[in-house]
Amino acid sequence: MTTAKTLAAAALAATLGSTAMAQDVVIGVPNWASVRGTAHILKVALEDNLGLSVGLQNGTNPIIFEAMDSGAMHVHPEVWLPNQQNLHDTFVTGKGSVALNPNAVLSDQHICVTKDTQERTGISALSDLTDPDMAANFDTDGDGRGEVWIGGAGWASTNVEKIRAKSYGYSETMNLMEMDETLALAQVDNAVAQGQNIVFYCYTPHHMFSLYDLVPLSEPAYDAAEWDVKQPTDDPNWLENSKAGTAWDAAKLHVFYASGLAESQPEAAAMLGKVALTTEQVNAVVYALSVDGQDPAEFARKWVDEHSDLVDSWFQ
Repeated sequence: MTTAKTLAAAALAATLGSTAMAQDVVIGVPNWASVRGTAHILKVALEDNLGLSVGLQNGTNPIIFEAMDSGAMHVHPEVWLPNQQNLHDTFVTGKGSVALNPNAVLSDQHICVTKDTQERTGISALSDLTDPDMAANFDTDGDGRGEVWIGGAGWASTNVEKIRAKSYGYSETMNLMEMDETLALAQVDNAVAQGQNIVFYCYTPHHMFSLYDLVPLSEPAYDAAEWDVKQPTDDPNWLENSKAGTAWDAAKLHVFYASGLAESQPEAAAMLGKVALTTEQVNAVVYALSVDGQDPAEFARKWVDEHSDLVDSWFQ
């Protein structure tokens, strides 16, 4: 590790460590809407029912897991499996420093087009993007290649979409765009308004399916034999050494928390192991924050009050 990287890592550890000391529980918050909503709901629930001081700390998935391992953070509100399977295997199965709540929110992941895009272009299958003539329908900058948004920078799913593009072959015909989801969905808004073609990563739970008439592109059913996915933290040559030539397997979203909470805050650990939400509830959270523009803290306060029976069940 270079000196600069060492100093940066030390500064991050010091920052997280001081945050952890000032709070009874620190919840990590990655950069997507549903996890922000869930993080605030957990914060309100823990403070109301246990009288704890709960802090929120932004971070990527690897940073939050490393912080749970060290005790600098304590909770990741929404871990996607199999997307973060490598982190699960390292910190849950391997080190045992992180625990998994078995209750899951179910999710699907696809590449989508709008219904109007399908009608204009005739696209129906993801493999259609390997045809240069089809890809040209999504070329907005005149370079001869189409553009497809594959997710936000730092998302594990974004890396998997790179692997999928390579496996199917449309990495040769399409530019793979990484950007903040807010900007990406603004492009979808504009394309719909202007009657333009667009193709992009789509997933549930998410409000995009409420806003747009979307069509997931068809693919061969998930086949474990066709999936060998590595992440950059696993292998420096992760892209070359991975394959994912079929549809995603069904995804599951779980709360993860530091195993050490069982000693330092046993009631909080017990609660975090019982939290249960439905896909419909998380969809509503995302819609409230992303479409209605509600403040996450104010929304969480109202949500906990309106779902008091459910929240009470997490503490029983």
